[in-house]
Amino acid sequence: MKPVVDRVEQEFEGRLVVIRLNIQEELGQELAPVYGFEYTPTFIFFDEQGNELWRTVGDFDEARLRAEMSTR
Repeated sequence: MKPVVDRVEQEFEGRLVVIRLNIQEELGQELAPVYGFEYTPTFIFFDEQGNELWRTVGDFDEARLRAEMSTR
């Protein structure tokens, strides 16, 4: 997944912020219950106001991300 996420992050630089958390590290453990994720990888897409729009677990939905970004 990392190469795909890296490519999308570069493509949408300035329009999309990718935050990577490791749930084995302290910060990831603190934020997991806040955002309700238990499994990796979990991808959560937020709008500009911080509202969760959608999430996917186990697979990165590049087509859906591209569709969302085309409307923003």
